[in-house]
Amino acid sequence: MKVNNKLVRMMLIILVLITLLGAVTFVVLWKLSDNGEAAESEPSIDEILEYSVDIPELTTNLLSNNDFIRISFKIQTDSKKAKEELEKRNFQVNDIIIEEMSELTSDEIRGKDGKRNIEDTIKTKLNSLMQEGKIEKVYITSWVIQ
Repeated sequence: MKVNNKLVRMMLIILVLITLLGAVTFVVLWKLSDNGEAAESEPSIDEILEYSVDIPELTTNLLSNNDFIRISFKIQTDSKKAKEELEKRNFQVNDIIIEEMSELTSDEIRGKDGKRNIEDTIKTKLNSLMQEGKIEKVYITSWVIQ
């Protein structure tokens, strides 16, 4: 009877240990998945503003005859260091914007698709310059074609 009693105790201890190990594993995995979701969530408006740089209005000729555009941007970065770098690269940002806009006709940039194309192109070009972070989003804040 003593052997059976010891065997039952040993099985009970093993069962409790397996249950505890499973519970700890579940909690750890659950916490890790919550942190991953929090990191991937959209930034708050305060975070967007904190990491954004305003590009004042620029005026440049378009590729089409006698047309020009006045345009300004807000560029959202992913960190404070990226924002600081982008501010230092102000002259390069202006150059990229002017260069890209001068290659487009007024018909190519009209409408929602034209604006998205400009935002995406500028984001891609700026990200190729960045060393301390990346550009998350480019917003057009004013826009006039004449």
